[in-house]
Amino acid sequence: VQLQASGGGLAQAGDSLRLSCAASGRTFSGYIVGWFRQASGKEREFVARTSWSSSSTYYADSVKGRFTISRDSAKNTVYLQMSGLKPEDTAVYYCAAGVAVTTDPSRYLYWGQGTLVTVSS
Repeated sequence: VQLQASGGGLAQAGDSLRLSCAASGRTFSGYIVGWFRQASGKEREFVARTSWSSSSTYYADSVKGRFTISRDSAKNTVYLQMSGLKPEDTAVYYCAAGVAVTTDPSRYLYWGQGTLVTVSS
């Protein structure tokens, strides 16, 4: 599975952005799709995940209530709608796919290239 993340950019605190993760090569069917982020000098951290088959979702406490992960089956794409952005949300955001229901990035099998989100105060 090849993943293409897009939608990052510059935002001000309080703004919204929507990230997209499109799959090619095969569908997301059967996979857990997650979003992770990595700020400069920090480790990659879990943001949100969804099960393609059940549409169940799970969020990191730091984004709960502000970010929403969703999918479009017709487009084979997973989205991360980010609202109420804060400067501490600044990071490179990655989408990933795997078969384990986990927040551990090392358990994900396929990764997109990352898209930079910068939030100014």
